[in-house]
Amino acid sequence: MKNLALLSIIILSTTGLFAQLPDPGFTIDKNTAIVITDPQNDFLSPNGVTWGVVGASVTENNTVDNIEALFKIAKEENITVFVSPHYYYKHDHTWEFDGALEVLMHNIKMFDRTDALSLEGFEGSGADWLDNYKEYINGDNVIVTSPHKVYGPESNDLALQLRKHGYGKVILAGMSANLCTESHMRELVENGFEVSVVKDATAAAILPDLNGYEAALVNFRMIASHVFTTKEVLKAIKEK
Repeated sequence: MKNLALLSIIILSTTGLFAQLPDPGFTIDKNTAIVITDPQNDFLSPNGVTWGVVGASVTENNTVDNIEALFKIAKEENITVFVSPHYYYKHDHTWEFDGALEVLMHNIKMFDRTDALSLEGFEGSGADWLDNYKEYINGDNVIVTSPHKVYGPESNDLALQLRKHGYGKVILAGMSANLCTESHMRELVENGFEVSVVKDATAAAILPDLNGYEAALVNFRMIASHVFTTKEVLKAIKEK
C-alpha cells in the first residue's frame, strides 16, 4: 500500500508539472529571420493537388492571408525571409524506396518541375508560388534556399544560409504543419537555432482518422521556444 501511495504521488506530481509546461518565450531582435516552408500552389491554391485534404484546414486558419501578412511585415520592417521550397525533378521519381506520403506525392505529381535548371512549365504549376506571394518573394529581403526533398531541411542549404547571414533565431511558418513545417522546426532546434512557430500561418491534411494539424500543435508546443498566432507575432515585430 505504501508503494502504491508513493506511485500515486509521483504520477500526480508529474502530471502537474506537464500541466504547467513552461513557455520559454521568444524575443524578436536583429538576429531573427522568418522561415516559410512550401508557400506553393499544390498546398495553398484550390487548384493544388492536395486541396481536397488540406483545404479545410487552410481555410479555417486563414493560412493564405496569414502567410502573406508575414511576407508583408517582413518587407516593411526589412526582416530577412528564407523560403524553403519543395521540388521534385524527373530523377526524384526513380527512387528505389519511399515513405507512405512520398509515394502519394510522386503519384499525384506534387511539386513537379521539368528540370533543376529549367523553368519550362513552372509558371502557374503546382510547384510555383501562390500568386499573392510573388511580389514579396521577388523582393531583396527574401532568400530562396535549395529545395528540401522529403520534409526537413537536412537535404537543403537552409541552415547554412541562416548561419552565413548571421541568424540564430527563427520565426517559422508555412506548409504543411505536421510534415515540412514540423520537420524544419525539429531540425533547426537540433542545430542550435532558437525557434518559434506561427500556428495559424500553417495548416495540414485532415482525414477521417488522421488530423495532421492537431498532431503538429502538440509538438509545436512541446518543442518550440514559443508558439505565436499571426496577430501576436505581427504585434511583437512592430514593437521590437
